[in-house]
Amino acid sequence: MQSSSNTSAALAALLIALAPVAGHAADAVTSGALLSLPARSGNLLNTADSAAARAERAARPALSEEAPRETDVWGRIRTGYAIPDLDNSLVAKHVTWYSTRPDYIARTTARASRYLFHVVNELEKRGMPTELALLPFIESAFNPQALSSANAAGMWQFVPGTGRDFNLKQNVFKDERRGIVASTDAALTYLQRLYDMFGDWQLALAAYNWGEGSVQRAIKRNQALGKPTDFESLAELMPAETRNYVPKLQAVKNIIANPGQFGLSLPLIDNQPYFTAVDKTSDIDLTIAAQLAELSVDEFKALNPQFNRPVITGGEKTKILLPQENAEKFHLNLAQWGRALSTWTTHKITGARERIETLASKFHTTPEVIRQANNIPQKSMLVAGSTILVPKISSSLNVDITSEVADNATVNYVADRGGKRASGYKAAKGGKAADEAPVKLVKARVPRHTAGRKGHRNDD
Repeated sequence: MQSSSNTSAALAALLIALAPVAGHAADAVTSGALLSLPARSGNLLNTADSAAARAERAARPALSEEAPRETDVWGRIRTGYAIPDLDNSLVAKHVTWYSTRPDYIARTTARASRYLFHVVNELEKRGMPTELALLPFIESAFNPQALSSANAAGMWQFVPGTGRDFNLKQNVFKDERRGIVASTDAALTYLQRLYDMFGDWQLALAAYNWGEGSVQRAIKRNQALGKPTDFESLAELMPAETRNYVPKLQAVKNIIANPGQFGLSLPLIDNQPYFTAVDKTSDIDLTIAAQLAELSVDEFKALNPQFNRPVITGGEKTKILLPQENAEKFHLNLAQWGRALSTWTTHKITGARERIETLASKFHTTPEVIRQANNIPQKSMLVAGSTILVPKISSSLNVDITSEVADNATVNYVADRGGKRASGYKAAKGGKAADEAPVKLVKARVPRHTAGRKGHRNDD
């Protein structure tokens, strides 16, 4: 009995001594057993689930709701690292790039502080690796207004076609590719779908950037040659953007894991929600919404970047995001407002052409007000079928813009050449060309998830 007791005590002491080491090992785990944390979400697109992904989901225990919670969101991210580490020259190159730009890191992490709690929460709900919360560092520098030359938009950089595949509404009034909640849900659903397809998070990330078809073809090529099909073995077949994509994420992951090692500091992000969703009961001007919430317009837009126009439409299904402490102010100020919440309505062009100056006179405003509200360039005329925002007049003071109008509105224009025949035709963002237009349609082709799909981003 005495010998057994001594043995037990010695074993307990050994476990206590090893506990810190085990904790550090878990942060940097590269074991296949902890490679991924598959989703439990029921809204994944139909896909061929890999055997590895299914087996791992079945073997992994459910996350305990009683597990100790970090006090800082960065700590939660580090604790949930679960993608195998890369260690090569590209990672070292990108670590050097990021770590020698403290101003860039400061701007990016300051923007990220609004969104990270929500992203990490969603990842943990789905059982996904938390370093995926750092992917917007690479995609957009956490700028939800980022737009690439390939028309990829938002924090997660969805091109229009892929955005529609994931039910991100895109019209004249709203582009949900920029919406914080909607785009995060779509991005995580897509990433999980890609992991289920490949059974490997590094390949899933490559597919997010390059396209799943491109990764599948690269795998088949290496298989035919008897070569490995992991990310590093396939990297030589990838375009430069994709070849650098996972190393960039690894570089950011290394810096977030130990910022002091690189002479950097991170802003404190409390482990609590930054924003909450507020129901909207009628049309409301963006500036009035910001005023009621006692926020600057820039801060309001940072949480609600999906709204393209000066009025927020959409009826009861549309919500706005506000910082926790400003939501109560919004409700109190709204109850005391006593005035119209929206000063805008819509007007549909029925004539073949209509000059902005004529419309401005009709609605008692200036041409510049109409151009700015509808993103219409100088020296342009609107064509039949266009639906534009105009200031409300007495007959429309209490009338909201219907969801049908908002969903189907287009803004189409031609060059105003002072009575001369126009030689070009342009559909505004979210618009379509009128079939009867007797001039050439100018239409940009936007690639889907293909090599270089994102192009240069205006993200900083």
